[in-house]
Formats: sequence, structure tokens, C-alpha cells
Amino acid sequence: MARIFGTDGVRGLANRDVTAEIALDLAVAAAHVLGQRGVFSGHRPKAVVGRDPRASGEFLSAAVCAGLASAGVDVIDVGVVPTPAVAYLTHSMDVDLGVMLSASHNPMEDNGIKFFDRSGYKLADEVEDQIEARLRADWDRPTGADVGRMTQDYTAVWRYVDFLVSTVPYRLDGLKVVVDSANGAASEVGPEALRRAGAEVVVIGSYPDGININSGYGATHPRRMAAATVGHWAHAGVSFDGDADRCIAADEDGNIVDGDQIMGILAQAHAERGTLTNGTLVTTVMSNLGLKLAMQKSGIRTVETAVGDRYVLEEMRRSGYSVGGEQSGHVLLTDYATTGDGTLTALHLLSRLAETKKTMSELASAIGRLPQSLVNVKGVDKTRASSDSDVLAAVAEAEVLLGETGRVLLRPSGTESLVRVMVEAATQEQADTVAESLADVVRVRLAL
Repeated sequence: MARIFGTDGVRGLANRDVTAEIALDLAVAAAHVLGQRGVFSGHRPKAVVGRDPRASGEFLSAAVCAGLASAGVDVIDVGVVPTPAVAYLTHSMDVDLGVMLSASHNPMEDNGIKFFDRSGYKLADEVEDQIEARLRADWDRPTGADVGRMTQDYTAVWRYVDFLVSTVPYRLDGLKVVVDSANGAASEVGPEALRRAGAEVVVIGSYPDGININSGYGATHPRRMAAATVGHWAHAGVSFDGDADRCIAADEDGNIVDGDQIMGILAQAHAERGTLTNGTLVTTVMSNLGLKLAMQKSGIRTVETAVGDRYVLEEMRRSGYSVGGEQSGHVLLTDYATTGDGTLTALHLLSRLAETKKTMSELASAIGRLPQSLVNVKGVDKTRASSDSDVLAAVAEAEVLLGETGRVLLRPSGTESLVRVMVEAATQEQADTVAESLADVVRVRLAL
């Protein structure tokens, strides 16, 4: 049977792949595994459960809470909150487990389940494997006073906002900012955090109704935010995704500032302050070559990992690095957070803008970019992307064509049924042409 956990928890079509039964069973199994590992030793176990605003989160959250309580875990339901808020609250409220119901940037029809340990980090692969192995196993059910109790604390998220604002090195007074929350989990807390830090905020995409999450707004659709930034004469714009663990920005002219550029700007800021651990920025293989070249020019070393913020974080924790992330906008600032945090990223990016008194376009221009084309090929067998002979031959031919002026990367998505074809080249026309040619080969050879 295929592994239920992917690179970012359990994710799939809500009520088909991710059902109430699976949510309940995973919660029970997680309680048992953590209990066996001694996490609950000597005290009554507690968990924090949060969700993004998509409609299916209502019944999935109820199922998770029921499963945990049935296994003897007291549950604090914190309602609609960003994923990084659950990570923060799990640690700051001194509970044993955090659970977030979200499919992040995926369409509204999907949903997912993420688990966090008591320190606010996502559970290790080996723990997730143990949870899978425990699914639907026989168990002795607690009774009477030993069953878990459920309470609600919908104000807890504001403690998270207070914390975020407390980390800002330079206030945002005088800045006008457009904020797009993807009609998602940060629709209230994102704009409010920036206001508390001193910014004048123009809000778009922050009116969730349970159905409109990620629909035409947010980090995966940043053009609307970019247009609003120009239309409102703002200094910058920022977009979060559905669960607000990523951030994409725009400059005053409406040009997109992606995760690579944001990472580069923040790495330079930390290096200037002497807080960039070992003078190193952690990126993934998907990061633009221009970022690496810009960091070399600034005297900053880069370390690459596999794609996925969990792999970036693993490298950062292993070596003690303080800044890292992905081109998609997952930025990790481990001096402050245990996971990618879109609102935290926006606050620190805008703080750098206020501190330097430069324009966002000036800050972003210091992080050069090679022309890049990314094609998502859907409806294919992603498991054969690295083994099909014709696909590999096409990649090799493209690499010869590009020479030292570009590169090719074929990557199966860790959360969706698709293969990503990424090409960097000397010109945008060449990048687009090569990417589309490779995508055609992938469609034909890996067709289901």
C-alpha cells in the first residue's frame, strides 16, 4: 500500500481520499504512537487543533478532535488559524501535539492533516511511519474520567500575532502595503499583524467563505496582488497561500518578488547584522541560479537540498543555519519559527524595506534571475519520471543544448499527481521552448 504521508503530511481530495474516518483513525494512531514513545509520560496529554477555512475542515477537524479525545487526549480547538500558528501555539502552550487541517495552496476541494511535535516541528518520517503502522489496530479504550476533554480557545491566535510583531527588527511606520491572504487562514491575522507593526494595509483576498480559498488570490495567483499594489500606489504587496506558510511579494511597479528574491534580501540583512549563521543560506535545487550568483557576490554561501520545506528545515536544524527556504515562498527563519511562516516573512521583508529606505524594486534587483520556465504536467505517472529512457534522453539532449548557460530539472510533485518541468536558460524564449518540448515528452511517455 502506498504511504499515506507525503512530503507535507496527509493530503488529497476531501471526503474521498481524506475522509472523516481516516482523520479520526490517524488521530487515534498518533495518540498511541506518541504515548508509546513516552511523550505523555507523567501527565495528562494535551493537543492543539487548528484548521484553514475550507468547508471540509469543519468535519475533518471535528473528527480529529473526536479521535484524540477518545484516546484520552485533552484537545484545545483554536479554530481557523495559519499552519505556523499551530506550530507556535503547540510549543508556547506547552502541549504534546499539534494538528493542522489544511491543504495549503491546493484547491478548495482538497484537504490535509499535518502533525507537530511539542517543540512545534513537523513529526519525523519515522514517527509518521509508526502512525501509519498503528492505523486501525486494536486498542483498549479509556472510559470515565480518562477520556479526553475538548475546549475551544479562539483567542489563542492573537498571542501568536503578538509574538510575530515582537520579532520585527524595524517598524513599518510610513509603509503602505497590499495584503492578499488567498481567502485563507491568515485573512484576519495577516493584515492585523502588519497593522500592529505600523503599516497602512490595503486588504484583498481576505474574505473567506469556506469555498473561495486559493481561488484566483494568494501566493499561487500573485498578479492580482501585484496589480492592486500599483493601483493603490503602495510601497509593496504581499500574498500568502491558503494556510499562510508561504509569502510572495510585489514591488511598487507590480513586479513579482518570489521566494528566491525574498530569501536573498533577508540573507543579506542577516549577514549585515551578523546573524546569518556560518554565512550560509539554505535553498533547494529549484532555486534560480541567479540567487546563488547574487549570494556569492555578497559573500554568502549557499547549500542546496531536495525540494520541500521539510528538507530545508532538516538541513538548517542539522547545521544550525538561520535562513533558508524555497522559490515558492516557504521561507524559514529559525531564530523565530519552527516552520515556514508567510506573515513572519512579510513582516521581516517589509522591515528591511523600511530600514534601508530603498524601494522594493531596488532590494529585489540585487538578487539576479536567469530566465526560467516551469511547466506542471498533470495526469501522468510521476513515479516513472526518473526512470523512463525517452524522458531521460530528452533531458540529456536539453542539457547539451543549454550548456553552461542554463539547467534542467524534472521533479515529481510530493503533494500532487504531476511532474514539474523546470528550465533555466540565457533567454526567456529558449527557456519556454525547451520546457514545453520536455513537457510534451513527459505527457506522451508517462501518460496514465
